[in-house]
Amino acid sequence: RDSLHKRRATGGRKKHWRKKKKYEMGRQPANTKLSTNVAVRRVRVRGGNHKFRALRLDHGTFSWGSEAVSRKVRILDVVYNASNNELVRTQTLVKNAIVQVDAAP
Repeated sequence: RDSLHKRRATGGRKKHWRKKKKYEMGRQPANTKLSTNVAVRRVRVRGGNHKFRALRLDHGTFSWGSEAVSRKVRILDVVYNASNNELVRTQTLVKNAIVQVDAAP
């Protein structure tokens, strides 16, 4: 997003020429787990607004292309993750993870 975290065209790192500002702050990943006791934490962000960080979830909104419908359904299991097998073993919900959902929403 900004040149502070980018590398040079040669691949080398750039020297720090000033300290990091609060608006450039990054945060730790949520690593949302599949669990029945739902936990969603509120995080204060820029402008005094709030984002919601999901720590543990058991539901999600999924769409069926064949049925042309979207429903909030229960997530049963994390089946496959192309990026990391550790995420499957720890039942971590991330984008592009293959999950098994309840057939009857």
